[in-house]
Amino acid sequence: MLIWCQKWQRTFRHENDMSGYIGRAHEREEFRRILAKKKASLVTCQGRRRIGKSRFIAECATEADHYLSFSGLAPREGISRQEQLDAFTETLAAQTRVPRVRLDSWPAALQLLASQLPPQGSAVVLLDEISWMAAGDADFAGHLKTAWDAHFSKHPHLVLVLCGSVSSWIEENILRSTGFVGRCAWQFRLGPLPLPDCATLFLPPTGAV
Repeated sequence: MLIWCQKWQRTFRHENDMSGYIGRAHEREEFRRILAKKKASLVTCQGRRRIGKSRFIAECATEADHYLSFSGLAPREGISRQEQLDAFTETLAAQTRVPRVRLDSWPAALQLLASQLPPQGSAVVLLDEISWMAAGDADFAGHLKTAWDAHFSKHPHLVLVLCGSVSSWIEENILRSTGFVGRCAWQFRLGPLPLPDCATLFLPPTGAV
């Protein structure tokens, strides 16, 4: 069994970079291809919680010139749209030079985000747990579509990633929505790491005693 695992370790070692990130070679290569495009790309990433979606996007974004990451607040009783907006604008202020402001609508928040994208270089923007972010606003997907058409799609090297563990929201509001027809460049679901990749987590480097 050990010999088999060491064989797989040697086979897959080239797929794991020096940062220590293991596996997902096919998905990383596809993300790299999309990032190299000379036009904006909309991407959806689905998968159960704790599967590594956010970490995967962050790893891919290391090859971009700029990276901004946002996440919806976890659901709880009584959480409001304004709380989600406040969390979004606070995160935006922390990652850019824009001062923290209080906005009362998603169109305004998304437009502000678009205005902070650098005019030069590649950029990755992650909207994580997007179904949580949309809580309290039935028109969130519509606002996002409008912002994509009016602002984000005009950035020549942007990858906008919509990520969520509640797959039904992405399916219903993005992938099966007539508003987003023809706009999604790549949709993928992140699953558990294959056994050979898992083996590299526990085996010593090739040649080690």
